[in-house]
Amino acid sequence: MENEVLKLLEESQGVLHGHFCLTSGLHSDIYFQCAKLYQYPEITEKIGKKLAEKLRDIDFDTIIAPAIGAVIIGYETAKNAKKRNLFVERKDGVMQLRRGYTLRKGERVVIIEDVITTARTIKETIEAIKEFEPEIAAVGCIVDRTKGLTEYNIKSLIQIDPVVYKPEECPLCKEGIPIVKPGSREEKAKA
Repeated sequence: MENEVLKLLEESQGVLHGHFCLTSGLHSDIYFQCAKLYQYPEITEKIGKKLAEKLRDIDFDTIIAPAIGAVIIGYETAKNAKKRNLFVERKDGVMQLRRGYTLRKGERVVIIEDVITTARTIKETIEAIKEFEPEIAAVGCIVDRTKGLTEYNIKSLIQIDPVVYKPEECPLCKEGIPIVKPGSREEKAKA
């Protein structure tokens, strides 16, 4: 399945090669731009179906996705899993559950993300919903770049261990290769 998903990402130009500043602030020579998938509803639906299949052995009630990048894949996964779908969004720089959405105490939730590198957005999503005291059943994503260095039960379609660099140790910076920050988070690329 990994090869098929990677092929779909390649076909939709969702895999970029070059010099990138990731949302985490780390640098890499590969970037997964999953938003490129969303240009093609038929591909997005296939990916959502594959994520729903990955979650079939998980007992859960609701999918929650962080806006903006994971909203569409969260919806497609929820549609295919036949589960309720919500999203959290930033307001004043803080992830929040808004728009009248609520959860029941103990509601079993799966958080869906497009790409996970440090799990920072997952932590922010959990923080945004903690007042409802849900149970986090799992975390699902298209691409898991964590190298297993997270406490979450991640169900991913692709697990990849790309080389990442701290900005001050980045050989791409030392070679003078221009850096690009294609992500959606409002931070400046560090060169």
